[in-house]
Amino acid sequence: MQEVPQLSRIWQHTTVQEVRRAQLYPYLLITSNLLFTVLGLVTLVVGLWGLINKESFAQEKISGIGTDPMLLFMFLGLILALLSLMGCVGALRENMCLLRTFSAFVLVLLVVQVLAVVVLYSLQGQIENYLRSGMLAAMVRYQDDLDLRFIIDEIQTGLQCCGADTYRDWGINVYFNCSAPGVQACGVPPSCCIDPLENGTVWNSQCGVGAQQLDEFSAQSVIFLGGCLGSISRWINQHSGVIVMVVIILLGVQILTLFITDRLLQKIRWSRAQHAVYLQSLQ
Repeated sequence: MQEVPQLSRIWQHTTVQEVRRAQLYPYLLITSNLLFTVLGLVTLVVGLWGLINKESFAQEKISGIGTDPMLLFMFLGLILALLSLMGCVGALRENMCLLRTFSAFVLVLLVVQVLAVVVLYSLQGQIENYLRSGMLAAMVRYQDDLDLRFIIDEIQTGLQCCGADTYRDWGINVYFNCSAPGVQACGVPPSCCIDPLENGTVWNSQCGVGAQQLDEFSAQSVIFLGGCLGSISRWINQHSGVIVMVVIILLGVQILTLFITDRLLQKIRWSRAQHAVYLQSLQ
């Protein structure tokens, strides 16, 4: 019961500039949440695009959609969008319960991201080895796991590369190994091909057949020679400044969001205390 007079005294000593600034907190919080809403929707669309691109909704594949990794993108995007919506509604309605819940979730996300950055920085010398091991393991299961095939094809097509370090890495796969009995022996996936589309419209699944038997001079007109690890490393080096800036901006916006939420909660408490004092003066 003593909290009301104490908050009232704090409110009475608040300057006009602070009052005006406090009135901006809901709009600042809504603005920062719009950024995370857009980020959540983009993540959601990426997951949906992956499912559609892999034809996961087809009748013969729908039974395995529950284990599709693209669902993780959709789930994260949905959670982020709902969290942003919670912050917006809490700011508009001045609902302290929603704002406290929103603040707690943002704080947890911020701690997880900071820990992830610290771990990645501490392991930066080993990341390439982890990526190489992961990609080689995925190449071994290329035909057996549709999700891994989709990811590898997207990487090789997007970065215009083939294999982990070289196109001959595909010999690790039992179907592309030169000792294999099938037509794919000594070949590479069509996503390694420079022009995998026949006549610009039809996907030519045989464009990489026998590519491992070619020397580099002959192969360079058919497939991409460079490995994907080198392409990933070059892409990161070329965009390192942008990556660091994006990470700093995202972390900064979240810290600013926590600060604004805290100030908004104080403003709501002060407003309610002032209202309580006013009601007491009428009695």
